[in-house]
Amino acid sequence: MGQIISGSFSRGLLLKLSNDFNVEDLRIGKFVVIEGEKTKYFSMVTDILLETNNPKFLNHIPSPEDSFIKDVLKGSAVYSLIQLTPYLMVDLKDKIAEDSVSRVKTVPPHFSSVYEAQEDDIEQIFGKEEKLNKNFYIGYPPEMEIPLCINLDKFVQRSNAVFGKSGTGKSFLSRVLLSGILKKDAASVLVFDMHNEYGWQGTSEDNKSIKGLRQLFGDKIEVFTLDPENKSYTFKDAVDLTISYNQVEIEDLELLRGELGLSEAALDHARMIQRSFEKDWFSKICNMTLGEIEEFCAQNGANIGSILALQRKLNTLVDSVKYLKPVTSYDGIKKILNFLTSGKSVVLQFGRLNNLKSYILASNIITRRIHAEYVNLTEQYLLDTTKFQEPKKLVITIEEAHKFLSPQVAKFSTFGTIARELRKYNVTLLIIDQRPSGIDSEVLSQIGTRATLLLNDENDINAVFVGESGGNNLKTILSQLNPKQEVLMFGYAMPMPIVVRSRRYDSEFYKEMNKEEKLTKEEIIRRGELAAAEL
Repeated sequence: MGQIISGSFSRGLLLKLSNDFNVEDLRIGKFVVIEGEKTKYFSMVTDILLETNNPKFLNHIPSPEDSFIKDVLKGSAVYSLIQLTPYLMVDLKDKIAEDSVSRVKTVPPHFSSVYEAQEDDIEQIFGKEEKLNKNFYIGYPPEMEIPLCINLDKFVQRSNAVFGKSGTGKSFLSRVLLSGILKKDAASVLVFDMHNEYGWQGTSEDNKSIKGLRQLFGDKIEVFTLDPENKSYTFKDAVDLTISYNQVEIEDLELLRGELGLSEAALDHARMIQRSFEKDWFSKICNMTLGEIEEFCAQNGANIGSILALQRKLNTLVDSVKYLKPVTSYDGIKKILNFLTSGKSVVLQFGRLNNLKSYILASNIITRRIHAEYVNLTEQYLLDTTKFQEPKKLVITIEEAHKFLSPQVAKFSTFGTIARELRKYNVTLLIIDQRPSGIDSEVLSQIGTRATLLLNDENDINAVFVGESGGNNLKTILSQLNPKQEVLMFGYAMPMPIVVRSRRYDSEFYKEMNKEEKLTKEEIIRRGELAAAEL
């Protein structure tokens, strides 16, 4: 491609493009390799510049037809410079060993040659999908057909995010990632499926049916529904789920504050009633007579008008959220917990109850119970590793994440707690959102890996890079992604930032997910050795 002519460690390097390489064949975000005297540098194209040796040449611009003059000037008087940002380096003597790759700590000398990345470069940095590892190929570098992998073991260790404006394919990319987690058995997953897309089947933008996780992975997936009367919207064999009044806590009202129009005074009165009636507080508010309200106010110094307003709003909530019942015939959340702790995965579909109030309430109540159980199971295991088993990792997937993780409510939300805890209790999040700027900056800084499709809003673009060093170099790349399929991936599970043309979620993908991996005797022995080494 050319040679390095200048640059610095902090600002990046400048490549003078060879005359034989057409600048129009180069694009922002391309993965390239710099070969120094001792070291190989894995880098990304972050800017493209047109330069001249002498501005006087620009006073006599050749005509479009004068190809001879243009060829004479090209490379000598006028030339192209490419800004490169190196991320990783490896000693040329150790170029085969994956563990020899490290963060860049120096720069290559002048005139170091630059090449387009090849298949062995991609595999050296991002690994190769094999039966014995948790690498899963998620797509290809742009304009290349070389599978690019993500390490799912690392991916499920922390909370992660899929960002992108509406219509860019967030749901499709999320399905690919979740399918990889299930295929490689890296973790169990719980999907709060607001739009009924992940269970049995979903719908593409052109109104064609696409397979859900249940069709791909069979009885590894249990589907629950909060709308049993309308299973045509969900899955005919879905397990019905209802939630009792005594599962609701003040934290849930904090999250629903904007949706219900609750004032701080209303929440203060809810806390007052909770202190008096404990677990039955929600049922009591909904069913108190005027006389009981007057008596309560007289005894506790409460305001009658505030409690009446709170009662009206909570009864409106109950009317719109059909799965909320005074009592339930069985503990459905416990059933979900049993499936998850036994290693299965769960998709919870909302049917026609896919409004934000319904989604926020059910998701937070269920996640609170699950989080508490995993805290208990993990602490038991840490106290006695011989007696108890470590709980299998769990990835909880939520859409419209900014409603749970905004600066106003993240401190009350169980989802905020999980994001801040990292992998402490083996529960992490996969958050899907089109407005990352609506998410609390402390939560954003804890996100491990970010898969970001096209965003246009400047605040959203800035939010994606909160807590990420070198984000300024990537902002231009993010804003120039193709609106479909292209995704910028960076963070904990990615050795370096990379633009990926995401794998298609289609019939070929279905076949790959349904393909059984038959291990040879040697592979079984090797898998055992790897498991023993991890212990």
